[in-house]
Amino acid sequence: MALTSVLEFEGLESGYDEAPVIVGVDLKLGEGEIVAILGKNGMGKSTLLKTIMGFVSVSAGSVQIRGEVVTGKKPYYIARRSVAYTPQEYTLFQDLTVEENLRLGVANDRILAEGFGLITEHFPILSERLKQKAGTLSGGEQRMLLVSRALIARPRIMLIDEISEGLQPTMVERVAHVLKSARRDLGVAILLIEQNLDFALSLADRYAVLKLGEFIDRGSVSDNDAAARIRNHLQV
Repeated sequence: MALTSVLEFEGLESGYDEAPVIVGVDLKLGEGEIVAILGKNGMGKSTLLKTIMGFVSVSAGSVQIRGEVVTGKKPYYIARRSVAYTPQEYTLFQDLTVEENLRLGVANDRILAEGFGLITEHFPILSERLKQKAGTLSGGEQRMLLVSRALIARPRIMLIDEISEGLQPTMVERVAHVLKSARRDLGVAILLIEQNLDFALSLADRYAVLKLGEFIDRGSVSDNDAAARIRNHLQV
């Protein structure tokens, strides 16, 4: 049975000034589905997410969220459509506490209070450090906080950029477990940008390989040759 599309872009093109980066890409993300976008550095993966979120202007094509055309809308408008964005960069307020950073991810204190249980369940160490400044956390703990800030608002769609980068294997496993739980328990759909192939394939239902702003391969991660095909693209 076909999944209801919650995010769709068609003929999407974007870039910086006169330099095109994303060149006519198409993709549908179904409700509760995880799709991994893979590719080497500099191929446009992060720009794709920034374009969807409205940080980079669309030069052609369209973006729809749950049937609503949001092409050209501001990032805050996109976020209010139950879209959570976890960028590759550490976009935390370093001088604010863990709790204050989490507070910035929700509309009111009631949602924050309800979300603390989720954080305690998945990342108990953060619940012990609510009054600690974010800038004093380790790199892995800051990644936890980024994911937690996204999840605490109970989004319908998550856009996640290289969340496994620099994490120890045990923490990669923990993040994978959290994202699987978010999909299973909350029905969250996830568009995942990754270079860690094993991590991506352990999570995703489908994949697409981005090269120089275009999708050059896509398919189901259950395909017998999926991993080999992707590795070949990443090595070339």
